[in-house]
Amino acid sequence: MLETAAPPPENIIHTRDLTKTFANKTVVNNLNLDIPPGVIFGFIGPSGCGKTTSVRLLLGIYTPDSGAVEVLQRSPQKFRRADRAKIGYMPQQFVLYQDLSVWENLNFAASLYGVPLRRHERLDYLLELVELTGHENKNVRHLSGGMQRRLSLAAAIVHEPQLIFLDEPTTGIDPVLRRKFWDYFQQLKADGHTLFITTQYVNEAAHCDYVGVMANGRLLMVETPEGLRHRAMGGDIIHLHTSQILSEAQLAALASQPFVIADKVARLRDRGIELVVPDASVTLPQLLDWCHGQDIEVESASEHMPIYDDIFVELIRQATAVQEAQTND
Repeated sequence: MLETAAPPPENIIHTRDLTKTFANKTVVNNLNLDIPPGVIFGFIGPSGCGKTTSVRLLLGIYTPDSGAVEVLQRSPQKFRRADRAKIGYMPQQFVLYQDLSVWENLNFAASLYGVPLRRHERLDYLLELVELTGHENKNVRHLSGGMQRRLSLAAAIVHEPQLIFLDEPTTGIDPVLRRKFWDYFQQLKADGHTLFITTQYVNEAAHCDYVGVMANGRLLMVETPEGLRHRAMGGDIIHLHTSQILSEAQLAALASQPFVIADKVARLRDRGIELVVPDASVTLPQLLDWCHGQDIEVESASEHMPIYDDIFVELIRQATAVQEAQTND
């Protein structure tokens, strides 16, 4: 019997032209998303750009003014209790009970979702993960802001939900613990969970499978982290350092080579040259061969990875230029 390939899994999140307006201001403008299961989706953008409102639309906290949205193949406005039990949500603001202890808050969250026997073991594990072991009996109102964020994360995932929304989970967390959180997020993905994570820390894009870039209520693009670099910079970047400063004629000759993207060659300090190329792994051997043929002594040549802060700034600059051009037309 001829075997057929299994159909691709349905998207766990699907929106079309999703729009929300407050006081005549459009906060989310025609949001289109298709997110498959089992990935980490990073939602990146400056404060106030519409990330949190988008999450609340996906959870059914807000009703959209127009457009369509499905989460877990159902409209959030029609979620049943069983649907909500498959979702974990860590909001941006702290919403746990100030007059309860750390343990009481986490145990209460577990009871809401019917976390079964061996609950004590699960809570111990989560407290260790978020580095709150030893603070179990501390009243929550006496916790620092960072400790409250860590407790919120534990409460959001206590019932091991299928789909996890984390709204800026690493805000106020020190770099070491932030790295630990992202390691755990990767483990959750490996175990089959889907994570939707908003963040203002642009460099966290490197930890995601797909990244949505948002500004002024509009989704500018959805790309892989590598795709974001290509969109922003026009290709891969190579930094070349030679023993002698290249002459203008040599620089022009290099810029004309077929392995270099036109008009994407620039001088750096200390005899350095920056080139933008289609594929650094393919171009590096060609570049070294060309330099050898031109009697140019190479001190170093390697792919340069720009930080995501620079990538984000460039993407916003490009999007703003396109919007201004459309307005002027």
